[in-house]
Amino acid sequence: MAGAEAATGTAGRSGDSHLQLATESLRQLLDDKRIPDKVREHLQQDYGRVRDMLSKLEHGHIHIAVFGRVSVGKSSLLNALIGKPAFSVSVLHGETRASSMESWEEYEDGGLYLIDTPGINEVEGEERERMAHEVASRADLVLFVVDSDLTDVELKALRLVTNSLRPTLLVVNKADRYTETEQRQLRTILRERTHGLIAPENLIFTTSQPTRQVVIHVDEQGEEQETVRVRPVEVQALKTRLWDILEAEGKTLSALNASLFAGSLSNEIGQRVLEVKHDLGQRTIRFYCLTKGVAVALNPIPVADILAAIALDVTMIVHLSRLYGLPMSRTEAGELIRTIIKHMLLLIGITWTINLASSALKLGTGGLSTLLTGATQGAVAWYSTLVIGSVAERWLANGKSWGDSGPKFVVQQIIDSLDRDSVVSEAREEIMNYLKNTVRN
Repeated sequence: MAGAEAATGTAGRSGDSHLQLATESLRQLLDDKRIPDKVREHLQQDYGRVRDMLSKLEHGHIHIAVFGRVSVGKSSLLNALIGKPAFSVSVLHGETRASSMESWEEYEDGGLYLIDTPGINEVEGEERERMAHEVASRADLVLFVVDSDLTDVELKALRLVTNSLRPTLLVVNKADRYTETEQRQLRTILRERTHGLIAPENLIFTTSQPTRQVVIHVDEQGEEQETVRVRPVEVQALKTRLWDILEAEGKTLSALNASLFAGSLSNEIGQRVLEVKHDLGQRTIRFYCLTKGVAVALNPIPVADILAAIALDVTMIVHLSRLYGLPMSRTEAGELIRTIIKHMLLLIGITWTINLASSALKLGTGGLSTLLTGATQGAVAWYSTLVIGSVAERWLANGKSWGDSGPKFVVQQIIDSLDRDSVVSEAREEIMNYLKNTVRN
């Protein structure tokens, strides 16, 4: 007994720690000032769910949802657990049309809620099915209810639920319809079909409603006598298993569910932030492309124009880093540029050969020839800045990490996505128009 109490105490402390971590994670997600208002507005409903989850964690609430096809007895099972007719039960097909929730007061720590969901195979009930899947994904623990061997629809839905990483119990309801031999056979079949999805101890048989059975006896005179036998409700095995799970890891389950949702939302927020900042980032990169292209085109001193161009690239990356909320020093930006250029040289070294040759030609040409040569060199510089800026933006978007791919691969991706001939032609035309307009003005 002392060992069991010690284990319970350790689990409790661990659960409290998990709850604290999850609560802090949700608060940080809600309070993150770096997230643009546009993103918050777009994900307003999800932010509302985060606030609900935070309140749930702070009050120590745990949610258990039932899941399954129509008419397997989900509502009656919850009523049997809760000990009162709190959930609507009807002989009509698919009576549950929306999720509903009730407190399970029998749980000594309080804060335990049972959630009923619509059937997953309701005719023309795609919206109800979506709702059921959504509720199950938010629950801390799922009771997947069946009344026989699994159908293909049920098996697919069970995989969906277990893939959401929510602990799942497979509950075979209406077990009173089967003899003991049939129950053993069904248990064996279900264990085989759910291997790797449901732990053996989480396969439980229940009877959620009392049933009347007519029993015929033949007396000594050979006459038949009818009697009515009532098969009682039997959910104690399910209750016991639930109490064991909740006592051992109830708080951890709640924290895990909240953290999984927060992680999913965080990824969604990240994607939205990138979409918003990508537009600004692209405008920033294009601005520096033109600035660098013009600066290189007009600079008459060989090599000096290239040094000036690198300085502009450094400034661009520092600018982008501030845009993405990941400030960098000019030294760090310079190191990043060296890494990018190193791999650019391996992939498009000819670009820089043209750049240096064009720079030298400036000294031996004059007038329009100089302008055309400068515009060509400026276009190459424009293109290189586009590549550098795009790679840097990808790096910053990944949180100053290359993710699963190295710099060379990222540079290759960017270069492959650009039509070099058309981009350089576009750059040359843009630079020429800028220079002509400047001269005209």
